[in-house]
Amino acid sequence: MAESSRIHIGNQTAFYVAPLQPFAFAVEQGFDAFEFFPDGSAEGPSWATADVPPEIRAFIREQAKRRDIRLSVHASLAADPMTASGLRVLARDVAFARDIGAQVVNLHLAPVEPHAFGRAVLLLAAPLQAVGLQLSIENIIATAPEDINALFADVRARDRVRARSIGVCLDIGHANLHEGTRNDYLGYLDRLSDRVPIVHVHLHENRGDHDSHMTLFTGPAGENPLGIEGLVRRLIERSYSGSIIFEQWPRPASLLAMARNRLRAIIEVAQSGKGATTRA
Repeated sequence: MAESSRIHIGNQTAFYVAPLQPFAFAVEQGFDAFEFFPDGSAEGPSWATADVPPEIRAFIREQAKRRDIRLSVHASLAADPMTASGLRVLARDVAFARDIGAQVVNLHLAPVEPHAFGRAVLLLAAPLQAVGLQLSIENIIATAPEDINALFADVRARDRVRARSIGVCLDIGHANLHEGTRNDYLGYLDRLSDRVPIVHVHLHENRGDHDSHMTLFTGPAGENPLGIEGLVRRLIERSYSGSIIFEQWPRPASLLAMARNRLRAIIEVAQSGKGATTRA
């Protein structure tokens, strides 16, 4: 498969285990993407990028390069381009991403006026681009598709050159919980302008009730995969070639490998043009 059309599939760290444990699983299972998410919880232990020493960063970089694993870093929830303290946290996460050879830094779309957020992320674009990093902006549950459309229209109008290094991380679980598209993440995607570049995807399931982060095919998609098939077709129509990240560390972890294998089969069928012609 040509690199330009390659869709990578990977998993993510979890606050309740050491970050190298899910990464080791990705290496052992032949995943070709992985995401580090430095964040904690009152319910358990946590880690921050500042906790990772240079020798571990070098190890991660070497392993990813050797195994052809596309790395991304989900910035801490405290990383906020709208505040001085949030920018300091973000700077540490960006330095970590640079050190491990990541391709993408992901940032939640703050629940603020899109034009104000657009001004803030444009200031980040140039230094990230200088070190080979793309910025992805993730929809949170409160984010409407029209908010994303407005954000990217504003960014393009302000600076078309820097705008090229900014894209969307489409979080399917969050789209499924958004008030205007509850249990209809495909409808959410269909309302995104074709001028909005999707550069990263977070894939997890829920039943429209809360952000449960179920492993793919252990929820509604396990009962009926038409939604995931429709998602894959839409991504391919948009020439998507980034990573799809499973945002969970389930027990057993083998559920991730099973989900990857089933999703990869759906992608291969869709890319071959042999899938169903009915658009879900």
